[in-house]
Amino acid sequence: MTGADPVGLYRTVRLIRRFEQRAIDLVHHGQIVGGIHPYLGQEGIAAGVCAALRPADLVTGTHRGHGHVLAKGADPARTMAELCGRETGLNRGRGGSMHAADLSVGVLGANAIVGAAGAILTGAVWARRRRGDDVVGATFFGDGAVNEGMLLEAFNLAALWRVPVLFVCENNGYATTMPVADAVAGTITGRAGAFGMPASVVDGQDPEAVHAVAAAAVARMRGGGGPELVEARTYRFDAHHTFEHVVRLDYRSPEEVAAGRARDPVDIQGDRLAPHRRAQVDAEVEATLDAAVAFALAGPEPDPAGALDHLYASGLTGRTGGGQA
Repeated sequence: MTGADPVGLYRTVRLIRRFEQRAIDLVHHGQIVGGIHPYLGQEGIAAGVCAALRPADLVTGTHRGHGHVLAKGADPARTMAELCGRETGLNRGRGGSMHAADLSVGVLGANAIVGAAGAILTGAVWARRRRGDDVVGATFFGDGAVNEGMLLEAFNLAALWRVPVLFVCENNGYATTMPVADAVAGTITGRAGAFGMPASVVDGQDPEAVHAVAAAAVARMRGGGGPELVEARTYRFDAHHTFEHVVRLDYRSPEEVAAGRARDPVDIQGDRLAPHRRAQVDAEVEATLDAAVAFALAGPEPDPAGALDHLYASGLTGRTGGGQA
């Protein structure tokens, strides 16, 4: 993909925004148990990167991963059902918010282990390329992951073997509540340079800017250029986790949050559309999410008797009653 589709990018950022807001409502009403990590404010990154990928290309994400899953093309209804822990979910309610996956669209999964998604994707893309498949991958991680050994090992292996992986750092300024300046020595792009990887910084609030950088990187990688890192500078509008809606953590001032919210990726992209076209997309997204919530809440909850099913690719089950099933 060489040029951005303004309407398509807007549709994606609007879908993610409203999906997350609907999900937060379901958390508050007890329909999503355990809460979520909202992606509000960072939608432009997932939208811009995934618009540069082909359907067969692979993606891994983070605990804040709904946006990545949706941007790559997963069904919003089945994604919402997964968050609600229903059998009709992407993973039959067993992945939940932090581990949703949809192999049919190349989403190998969100991942709650900080930094792990990069290693998983590097191995998966390497294996697919060895098989002869013309695929590339994009893995998303936060600024809190750049000091994790497994991510740096993935950098090394991808660079050494020229695995076409786009490492996307969603730098929202905080690792939970820790400011990036207090946790990261040197620079994020400098870490890529140490492994001989090209690296760039992009405005993560502008979906078209993200898309332009991602599309150029993907084209270079697909041509044999090896991995690349993009640091997308963004701002998380909401809580690290919805738990903060109950227990307020005092680590960001109201003035800082207001300044961060002033550059909203949904509005930045929406302002590029004619008002009537934007309103039309908004209505379509709302109808999609009305149907998604209804589908999710109508789905059956998993039978506890099958809790140990699907643990192994071989079809074996886990241990039951002290013995091996």
